Amino acid sequence: MLLGMAASDPAPVTLILGDEELLADRAVGEVVAAARAADPAAEVHDLLGGKVETGELTRLASPSLFGDRSVVVIRSAQDLVKEVITEIVSYAAHPAEETVLVLVHPGGVKGKALVDGVKKAGARVVTVTKLTKPAERLAFVKAELKRLGRTVSADAAAALLDAVGSDLRELAAACSQLAFDTPGKAIDEAAVARYHRGRAEVSGFTIADSVVEGRLGDALEQLRWALSTGTAPVLLVSALARSLRSLAKVGGAPRNLRGGQLASHLGMPPWQVTRVQNQLNGWGPDGIARALQAVASADEQVKGGGADPAYALERTIQTIVASRTGR
Repeated sequence: MLLGMAASDPAPVTLILGDEELLADRAVGEVVAAARAADPAAEVHDLLGGKVETGELTRLASPSLFGDRSVVVIRSAQDLVKEVITEIVSYAAHPAEETVLVLVHPGGVKGKALVDGVKKAGARVVTVTKLTKPAERLAFVKAELKRLGRTVSADAAAALLDAVGSDLRELAAACSQLAFDTPGKAIDEAAVARYHRGRAEVSGFTIADSVVEGRLGDALEQLRWALSTGTAPVLLVSALARSLRSLAKVGGAPRNLRGGQLASHLGMPPWQVTRVQNQLNGWGPDGIARALQAVASADEQVKGGGADPAYALERTIQTIVASRTGR
């Protein structure tokens, strides 16, 4: 959980600050759950900042005839007008006993007076900024599966990121599916490949991995599947180019750098450096150069220079795999 408060009373005023929508929604949900754990009859008022009128919070926070607790959630709080911000800041200093106020603000300059004011008044602050670093997203995947009672290997977590991408909502949905569909507690790379094969292939990552690792049969089968499901050839060429550039980048790095220093020098996450280092087996500078030339030619053909993009891609994959033993 984000807040760890579901079993106790929530703070009278909570400011959820940051631009990661999934985490913000979960933080709101936990406050509401905590309020309803204390009072199952608690009424929830979910409002948008731009539509909150002056005096509305005061009205909603007024004591109920039946003494029921209420939860007032104001999303997009950066859009609150000046008069309402003043009202909320004043309220936060002396909140109503039976009302829980939740403010959701994406951060930034707009509406900063609200953020500063409620912080000064003692509001609980939950930070939900976007996860921009690969290591943060890997940690999210591991934590998400742990929350679902599962464990995941580092390779499987990395494969899931490759297959699904960086959107946390999609990653969370993928984790939920894997946890539901995979027998046993541990989730490995094979499970990710099995349940996200289509997405991985559509993104081109699985095809590119098969190609640079010399698995020609797998690569051609995956290519045909991707094309049959409507994947644009240009996206597949892009994935091949990206993998080959990574090989060249890691292969050309100073030999005296290791671990974190090497990753920092290359501007790549450590797990990706390790994967590319493993894929470098069998590759030399001349082979990588020939493979990159083949991809450049394929790029021209799939963008209109050739009559059959599918044929161009198959030939390119064959050329790349054949170049793998080149030194």
